[in-house]
Amino acid sequence: MRIDLYLKIARLVKRRPISKELANQDRITINGRHAKPSTDVKIGDEIDLYFGHRHLKVKVLELADSIKKAMSMTLYEILIDERIYPQVDETQPKTLD
Repeated sequence: MRIDLYLKIARLVKRRPISKELANQDRITINGRHAKPSTDVKIGDEIDLYFGHRHLKVKVLELADSIKKAMSMTLYEILIDERIYPQVDETQPKTLD
């Protein structure tokens, strides 16, 4: 199954074009490799997603062509769900404008 379709069916993203855009911007990795929208997902793969200031890592438990919303969380296991804060360069002097 394609990564863009899997993310939509698992409801990790709201719409498939969003998952395509994330993949095209190198914000999705599968097992440590950057994924294109057409990259295949297999059971056991670990997917890293970077949404703005959020990092989500999931493990694929199951593949499905369609699934009810209440059952969508059975397709994956969340390994990491963290906020990413921008790095502040402490070496630069602070100026007040």
